[in-house]
Amino acid sequence: MKKNLVFIASALAVLAITGCSKKAAAPKAEAATTTKVSDAASLVSKSFIDPITGWAKYDNLIKEIKAETNYETRTKKMHEAEDILMSNYCVIPLYYYNDVYMQKPYVSGIYANAFATKFFMYSKLSNGSKTLRIQLASEPDYLDPALNSSVDGACLAANSFSGLYTYNDKGVTVPACAEKYTVSNDGLTYTVTLKKNLKWSDGSALTAADFEYSWKRAVSPDTAADYEYMFSGFDGYDNGNLNVKALDDTTLQFVLSAPCAYIEDLMAFPTFYPVCKKYVEANSTKEAPGAWCTNAGFVSNGAYVCTSWKHDVSMTYEKNPYWFDADKVTVEKLEFMLSADDTAIFAAYNAGNLEFIDEVANDEIAKLLETKNSEFHIVDELGTYYVAFNAKSKLFEGKTPEQAACMRQALSLIIDRDYIVENIAQTGQVPANAFIPLGMADGNGGVFKSDAVKQGYYDPSAISNDQEGTLAKARELLAAAGFKFDAEGKLSSETPISIEYLTNQTSAHIAIAESIQQDFSSIGIKMTIQVQDWNVFLEERKNGNFDIAREGWIADFNDPINMLEMWISTSGNNDCQFGR
Repeated sequence: MKKNLVFIASALAVLAITGCSKKAAAPKAEAATTTKVSDAASLVSKSFIDPITGWAKYDNLIKEIKAETNYETRTKKMHEAEDILMSNYCVIPLYYYNDVYMQKPYVSGIYANAFATKFFMYSKLSNGSKTLRIQLASEPDYLDPALNSSVDGACLAANSFSGLYTYNDKGVTVPACAEKYTVSNDGLTYTVTLKKNLKWSDGSALTAADFEYSWKRAVSPDTAADYEYMFSGFDGYDNGNLNVKALDDTTLQFVLSAPCAYIEDLMAFPTFYPVCKKYVEANSTKEAPGAWCTNAGFVSNGAYVCTSWKHDVSMTYEKNPYWFDADKVTVEKLEFMLSADDTAIFAAYNAGNLEFIDEVANDEIAKLLETKNSEFHIVDELGTYYVAFNAKSKLFEGKTPEQAACMRQALSLIIDRDYIVENIAQTGQVPANAFIPLGMADGNGGVFKSDAVKQGYYDPSAISNDQEGTLAKARELLAAAGFKFDAEGKLSSETPISIEYLTNQTSAHIAIAESIQQDFSSIGIKMTIQVQDWNVFLEERKNGNFDIAREGWIADFNDPINMLEMWISTSGNNDCQFGR
């Protein structure tokens, strides 16, 4: 899921920033005449395929993985898929995520899973208040569970909708709308019994037919959900006839095409939440399938209902008396501050106007750590902060696929990940050299990766440990792509590179962009930074209107397939434009 640390609702801004000095300048390089020139095809990995015209091989491998019943073979194929993904260097991992937040001492009961979803419905306030004041992010992109693909949207969905399953405070899947389920001997047919007397927030009955409708709606081309591919393991997905049906009001049956070890995680994921057919169809159109929940008052089935929405300012959610677990909800109102100004957010928290903030001003982190502030929390997550190249960018016009890959690899090598982690991120993140994060399960009872150095695709600290040698390697890669260098080791004016970096706003995102900008300048690459409103930013990335963009992905469940299948040609999360 797209990680949204915080974002702004402002006009587009283009920043041509000269990065602040972060370390001593690189030593003078050898003359251009001694730069090694190699054939680009000899420098790419044996796993490399053309990310545009050859991507069907990757698509087919993902299909094989999802159909594979031998878990050992499946794990091996997932490593092969990541080898292909990493070989073209469109995805440039920077570090593995953890999560930071601040919470007042009189607040308890809030919890999160490893996928950054926060659950507020069982929170407690010991100060006598019935209202919890929260900052998650700024204006959400979508509240429609089928259309959302951001972390903040998932948090809002988890507190206002309920799927068949959810997560408890131990991060374990537990029944929500489901009472129980049975599985056929072949592991393919699931029969789910729903809780009795489930209701929508308007008091109308919620039945198994609502789940059938919602799941089929999520995979419909008319809905155009980014996450529709998460149903690809279901029978009937390929022919547009998803094999899910309501047998009666409280019995839902669905059939898979292969056994799925993480099926409960899927049943707990927002794309699998039910939506009220009558309300959705009365308040949306084919052109705007998510219009039904773009203002307060929409029908949902979770712990809270959105009762007020001042766009770009605030949202209010109030207790839903019809929720199946409503008697355990003691906080009757959630008030959300919609802001991307992390300085203002921090000030509001310190003034007592907020009790929980999901973003901490970057300039404040060092002091919070130094003083061991008990309200500042750091928790583990399964995810990766990265930057992504658009494989179809004009940067690569006139280059062979191998030359384009060499260009991207060169730029990846010279990014100082240690500096970013130690001086910008600051909370113990691990520099990344693979897309699949450390500690993720391998689907076969083990861990997919446990060592950031031995099991990655490059040394993430190379530019720190051997700056001169790493720059020389980057020049060799660029020379193989047809670029020339002057006597100072900078790009020749004959073959310049100018890049636009796309990001949304927060002090940390901007600082990371500036750091990369300075790294690129070490060999003469000119990079400008464009900052956009969150909603515009998401659409520009999705549509491929960028050269390089900041990205982040928090796993949706603990299995590598989640972070591999997002890159299939038809995925709405395939920002790199692979196979298009």
